[in-house]
Amino acid sequence: MTTTTSSPIIVWFRRDLRLDDNLALKTAVETDAPIVPLFINEPAPAPHLELGGAQKWWLHKTLEALAAKLNELGADLVLQSGDPLDVLKKVIAETNADAVYWNRRYTPEHIEIDTALKSSLKDDGIDVKSFDGHLMHEPTQVKTKTGGFYRVYTPFWKSFYAARDEIVRPAIDAPDKLTSGTGVASEKLEDWKLLPTKPNWSGGLAETWTPGEAGAHERLAEFLDNGVSQYDDERDLPSTEGTSRLSPHLTFGEISPSRIWHTTLDNAADTTGRTTFLKELVWREFSYHLLVNTGDLANGNYNAQFDQFPWDENEERLKAWQKGATGYPIVDAGMRQLYQTGWMHNRVRMIVGSFLVKHLLLDWRHGERWFWDTLVDADPASNAAGWQWVAGSGADAAPYFRIFNPMTQGEKFDPKGEYVKRFVPELEKVPPKFIHKPWEAPKNILEYADVTLGATYPHPIVDHQQARTRALDAYQTMRGKAA
Repeated sequence: MTTTTSSPIIVWFRRDLRLDDNLALKTAVETDAPIVPLFINEPAPAPHLELGGAQKWWLHKTLEALAAKLNELGADLVLQSGDPLDVLKKVIAETNADAVYWNRRYTPEHIEIDTALKSSLKDDGIDVKSFDGHLMHEPTQVKTKTGGFYRVYTPFWKSFYAARDEIVRPAIDAPDKLTSGTGVASEKLEDWKLLPTKPNWSGGLAETWTPGEAGAHERLAEFLDNGVSQYDDERDLPSTEGTSRLSPHLTFGEISPSRIWHTTLDNAADTTGRTTFLKELVWREFSYHLLVNTGDLANGNYNAQFDQFPWDENEERLKAWQKGATGYPIVDAGMRQLYQTGWMHNRVRMIVGSFLVKHLLLDWRHGERWFWDTLVDADPASNAAGWQWVAGSGADAAPYFRIFNPMTQGEKFDPKGEYVKRFVPELEKVPPKFIHKPWEAPKNILEYADVTLGATYPHPIVDHQQARTRALDAYQTMRGKAA
């Protein structure tokens, strides 16, 4: 069916909660048809995609921001809950819409849902169009010379960058106004109960983040003005603001990767820092490239050898890791930053991840699920690919036998202990020489610092050298079983 100006178009917002560089919205507006902006609170298609508490908080805040932006342009955001097909048919009937536009999503589960939706709606005579926007490339677009998909990042980056002018489309501006479609009943956002109440643990998130499209563009501008030139040098230092912190804004689609790419090229000098930042943006594309081409990254080992890995099951140690009570300061600082702010510095993510799977010998899936529940930027591709990278089971992964030493990592990337002291304040008076290994501090220094190991701060829950030996033995056991 051809869209006419007399019938409205439903623009179904998903992980594209923005007006800028939104192809589905822009294409609908260009028809001069009335627009019905819709967001569906739909059931998670799989347990590992159920929104965690931090992301529920963010979703509430960003939907408030989106509704306000749409209202400024003359349209109201319609909120509905339920199965997407049921909701869409209901809204179509209420508005007499003859078209539904959306921007694509890329988990295997969502691809299956959207394919079935498109087929069913088209059978009913509805014009259905889908567009890109969550990624800069379609995950099947970049291929090896033999027509397969890339399993290693560096050649993927080289291929992507060589074809960048054909891959990364120009970003488009937000529409100036909207013609609102026929009025339709909307649920109330507060009835979805996305915000924590008893207890309300979201204070640290609210102090750290500004969800919404405006917040995303402000953060990008600030980073390009003050951070990107030093990005290559400072991105590994957790005590500085050396990273862009755009990841949650990308996760919810408050800013598009194409907009970030072009704005960076247009406004930042050609430095090593700029190139490294663009590579990190493309790493996100690589994670989706893997997800779409391999399937279930969150539950299954990419490297099937790891199906034989002799993981430990120790609930007490897992809880200590989750709470930031391992006795290793850089690990505890990272886990507490995660709980307080819903985010963790990327270097520290690698440290705490390595500690979980190698020092504690706990299955990487425990970490993936904890991060999914607590990160505001939890992403189905990046989160799973990152954990498999740390565990050694993923594509282009760090070898399992490369075991991060939490003391030397802390001394290298947080030499003065500023990051540790911010999130582990009970160690605030410990001097830099001992901040990453307080158990080696003389008694008089611990007394001066008001630290009593085992009381005010825990003893290490495992010995580093013994844990390292145990991890290497487990790795050899796996290799023997898989041979």
